[in-house]
Amino acid sequence: MFDMNSGKQVRLYLVDGNPGGLLTAEIMNWTGHVVAAPRSDLAHVMARDESKRTGVYILLGDDPETASGTAVYVGEGDEIGSRLRQHARAESAGGKDFWDRVILLTSKDSNLTKAHARYLEARLIVAARDARRASVKNGTTPPLIQLPEADVADMEFYLAQAQIVLPILGVNVFRAVKPTSAPQPDDIDVEAGAVTTSSSPEFVCEIRKHSLRARAQEVDGEFTVMAGGFFRASWTGTRHPGYERMHELFLKDGTLKLIDDERAQLTRDVVFSSPSAAAAVMAGRAANGRTSWIDPQTGMTFGEWQNRGLDLSGDGGNE
Repeated sequence: MFDMNSGKQVRLYLVDGNPGGLLTAEIMNWTGHVVAAPRSDLAHVMARDESKRTGVYILLGDDPETASGTAVYVGEGDEIGSRLRQHARAESAGGKDFWDRVILLTSKDSNLTKAHARYLEARLIVAARDARRASVKNGTTPPLIQLPEADVADMEFYLAQAQIVLPILGVNVFRAVKPTSAPQPDDIDVEAGAVTTSSSPEFVCEIRKHSLRARAQEVDGEFTVMAGGFFRASWTGTRHPGYERMHELFLKDGTLKLIDDERAQLTRDVVFSSPSAAAAVMAGRAANGRTSWIDPQTGMTFGEWQNRGLDLSGDGGNE
C-alpha cells in the first residue's frame, strides 16, 4: 500500500538496554519518530515527551479467535498520553484489556497537527483491514479527512517511512500482502556469493490422490500462497494445535470455502509464517514445507531454491 523503494538507515535505541523493553526508532532524514514498549512500561512511556505530542498510537495484543492470533487498535490524539491513560483502565471502566504492546507515531519537529493525526489514523485503519493480518478492534473506520494537496503528499511519505520501521519492530499488521508476480531471473554470482532476485519462482504443492493443488511464491521475504488453490476440507492428520487451529479458523472466516466433502478453495492470497505452515494447512496434516513445495519448471524444492548459490558439498573449498 505504501511505496518503499530505496535503501534506508534505521536507527534503533534500546532505552533501558533491554531488547524487550522500551525502544525508539527513526530513519535518517525523516521527521517521524517511533516509540514502542510493552504495556508494563506504560508509566515510562507516559513520562516521555512523545506522549505529550500530537500523533497516532497503535495498541497490539492477542486474539485467539483469528488465524493471525493478533489484534490491533489505532487511535490518535492531541496529547497521546491522555488517550493511553484512558485505554489503560479496566474494560469495565471504558478501557481496553486486549493489548500488551503500544506504538507511538509522532514527529521530531512537532509539526503533526490534529488534522494530520486524523488522516494517519484513518489510513492506518484501512491498511490494517485490507492487510487482514490482524483483527481490527476499531468499531468504525473514520472518514479520510480532507487535507491540502501538499499535506496529503507529506502524510503519504510519513506512512511510507512508518511502514518501513514498523515491520522491523515486528509489527506487520499494516503490511499489505504483495501480489505474486512472474519470477524474475536470478542473478547469481557463485564466486562472489551474491544472489539477487525480486521474487521466487512459483512453487506448487500437490496431492493428486485428493485433487489438492496450491501455488505459492516467496514475495518480499514472505511465503505467500495464491488464491484459488484447493486445500483439504478438514484436518485429517495427528493433532497439531497450531496448524489445525489455523485450518479451522480459515474455514470459519471464509479464507477457505468448502467446495465438497474433500476440498476447500483458498479465497485470497495468504501469507504464512513458513512454507511448512502453508503445506500443513493445505494438506490437512503436518508437512515439511521445504520439500513439499516444488518448482514444476525445474523440479527444485523450496529448500533447494533457498540454498541456491551455496556450496554445501563440504568445507566450502577452504583448505
